[in-house]
Amino acid sequence: MALVLNNKSLLRSQIYSAGRWLDSDSLETLDVVNPATNDVITTVPYCGAIETRRMIEAAAQAQRSWALATAKHRSVVLRDWFNLIVQNKDDLAFLLTLEQGKPLTEASAELTYGANYIEWFSEEAKRVYGDVIPQPSEDKRLVVIKQPIGVVACITPWNFPNAMLTRKIAPALAAGCTVVCKPANATPLSALALAELAHQAGLPAGLINIVTGNTEAIGAELTSNPLVRKLTFTGSTPVGKKLIAACAGTVKRTSMELGGNAPFIVFDDADLESAVQGAVASKYRNAGQTCVCSNRLIVQSGIYERFVEMLASAAGNLVVGNGIDISTTVGPLINTRAAKDVCSIIDDALSKGAQCITGGGMSSLKGSFVEPTVLTNVTREMRVFSEEIFGPVAPVFRFDTEDQVIEMANDTEFGLAAYFYTQDHGRIWRVAERLDYGIVGINEGIISNEMAPFGGVKESGNGREGSKYGIDDYLEIKYLCIGGIN
Repeated sequence: MALVLNNKSLLRSQIYSAGRWLDSDSLETLDVVNPATNDVITTVPYCGAIETRRMIEAAAQAQRSWALATAKHRSVVLRDWFNLIVQNKDDLAFLLTLEQGKPLTEASAELTYGANYIEWFSEEAKRVYGDVIPQPSEDKRLVVIKQPIGVVACITPWNFPNAMLTRKIAPALAAGCTVVCKPANATPLSALALAELAHQAGLPAGLINIVTGNTEAIGAELTSNPLVRKLTFTGSTPVGKKLIAACAGTVKRTSMELGGNAPFIVFDDADLESAVQGAVASKYRNAGQTCVCSNRLIVQSGIYERFVEMLASAAGNLVVGNGIDISTTVGPLINTRAAKDVCSIIDDALSKGAQCITGGGMSSLKGSFVEPTVLTNVTREMRVFSEEIFGPVAPVFRFDTEDQVIEMANDTEFGLAAYFYTQDHGRIWRVAERLDYGIVGINEGIISNEMAPFGGVKESGNGREGSKYGIDDYLEIKYLCIGGIN
């Protein structure tokens, strides 16, 4: 398919380093493939440690002057970048759909969501406050100030290639840091387009650097280079653990937004129509490829059959197809391997006695397309209970009591997001406080926004993105003890 972009400069096929567009030293390239058609969109440089090291050095040099810039100046620069992103939203959404596969409406929503973080942190840049502490004696004064941590390494996934990057870059720049970013090899074009708009907005050279290529070599340089003082990562828990270990050698600060296994609990007093709408929005958005999507639907026995009937009907009305088609509501998975992995989870459940109410495997479109699926008669022994599915598959478990469902919901090493529906105000507080998760959606299936802290507990990671808390991960606290006052 021919690219139809109003702003053709947004399709970049080079890395962005110190304000310049460059090829890799080796001139090797990496194909960027449309998951809906398997067509090659373009190629990007296949870089390694050497190119990454140069970016880190450029970022360190740029950070010295950026840290001295006033908060108001940093705010204005971020606002200019935000404005350009909004102006180019349609092109960015089209590019995102081509490389990632999600429907255009979802891509457009992601662009708005991602841009909101830049707008939010352009304002938070002016709100980095310190403290004056009551002194221990008359001749001293105690002051706390906050300063930028330095160069930040950002490693982002393919499921939200725009928003996952803006959630990291925006607070880093607002705090006075600079960044070196490694987007997923499957979806680098959104990151490069953001860099192009940053360039057009006049962001100083070296503030934002985007490298593509050899994930292992780039990651090794980012984690070992002492000039990098923080690493922020969104991705799987196993990879996050490796990155944390690799950062230990230089004692970098880390922020990790890792895997999830979100319970979606529906009590028998819930508004069923609202609960089904929330479940569909949470489960099937981005074809189920979100870290906070409902992974285990757990429904009270008294309404179980009715809920399943309504959910299956809603799932059956979803339209699977190419994301650029306006009628599509569920796009492809990121590649055929991912589709096969999801189908193997379905097959495991069916082989152990689960019943398929709708869907059940590969779509007739084949390739990377999986049917929206609803499974019943599921048990804890099946992979759908313990594994992050990352596909459009909704296993519906049954429960009887509040204590039972809390135990089921917390029976996982993950602790990112959880959801529940009830109209009992006392239950809202009891259940919300007992769920061992960093984020809890109550009578709501879509929970993330720039104003609220996003992050998990247990093996779902550490740190928070968004909100007034999100800038703290990019700041160091410095205590000043001033003597000789008298």
